[in-house]
Amino acid sequence: MTQSPVIRLDLDEATAKRVSDVLEDAFPFGEVSISAFETGPDAWRVEVYGSPEMEAAELASAMREALGPEATGLRLEQGAIDEHDWIAKSLEGLKPVPAGRFVIHGSHDRDKIPADVIAIEIEAALAFGTGHHGTTRGCLIAIDELLTERRFERVLDLGSGTGVLAIAIGLAQKSPVLATDIDETSARIAGENAAANGAGEFVTSIHAESFDHPVFSERGPFDLIVANILAGPLVQLAPDVKRHLAGGGRVVLSGLMNHEEDQVLAAYAAEGLAPVKKLRLEGWSTLVLQG
Repeated sequence: MTQSPVIRLDLDEATAKRVSDVLEDAFPFGEVSISAFETGPDAWRVEVYGSPEMEAAELASAMREALGPEATGLRLEQGAIDEHDWIAKSLEGLKPVPAGRFVIHGSHDRDKIPADVIAIEIEAALAFGTGHHGTTRGCLIAIDELLTERRFERVLDLGSGTGVLAIAIGLAQKSPVLATDIDETSARIAGENAAANGAGEFVTSIHAESFDHPVFSERGPFDLIVANILAGPLVQLAPDVKRHLAGGGRVVLSGLMNHEEDQVLAAYAAEGLAPVKKLRLEGWSTLVLQG
């Protein structure tokens, strides 16, 4: 039977959440499954499952490299797990997550979701962008609040990943959303997720490596742009975001840690965008800006 490597770390709650967040950002989309859960009073475990093609030592080495100084003193327990058990363990770590009017869940919890919410189903193997990461939840909460204030006719989800944010907006407004990602696989999966969630008629998912792609001019200017990426790219993209934002439009930015807020805000202030709101979840920030 095919086996996959698993690395386990026993940590306190704060370290476990920080380590799992860093690893989710570090690994390529869909390459590993990461689960963090409580095992006792201030005792948490992080489990990282690699693909069957990976060796446990290779996975451990990649984790240490991704964690950098954070890895100092951490004990990475190596093991292996049968492939069907890998799927089951992945599902265990992904419980339904509410974020405003939205609930993100896996297919295993489909029958547990109340009828009075907007349910978005994302499979467990697609760990980043399932709503369990503080950045995704922060974006969904910010989006929910914005959509109660006004309707947005031209929406861009930049760096869409699994497509959760685009799907949420499309279902909430029953309106078109452009979702783009620099990763071709992510763009394809976002489209598949949109179709599976009944948002296929609203979400257009495109592989676009830069703002030079003609789709941005064709579909813009946008009155709402959401970008859940990382602080560095967000800073670099500030001029392009401003250029494609309609007058009076809103921007939701996330993927940055709390201490990176000032750097990102300064880049967008230089483009004339003012902060409207900040959300902080698990050490990560979500910023809402106005053009």
